[in-house]
Amino acid sequence: MNIAALNLRQAIMYKMQGSDAGDVESTISDAISSGQEKTLPGLGVLFEVLWQNSDASSRQEMVQTIAAHLPAQAERPL
Repeated sequence: MNIAALNLRQAIMYKMQGSDAGDVESTISDAISSGQEKTLPGLGVLFEVLWQNSDASSRQEMVQTIAAHLPAQAERPL
């Protein structure tokens, strides 16, 4: 892992410290609704927290949900 990725993780965790469930939900909803690429790393860090604190059954449910909702065919990126 490079220093920039570590610093980004630390910055996101610092910004989110002390957040309650409502704050986290608002952050996730705002990031998704904005559609901005710059919010993806933050969502990735939050997903990492979720993944690391989930049991095997919950992880399996997450991957099944994600796989079931991925498009069968997507447009090639520019």
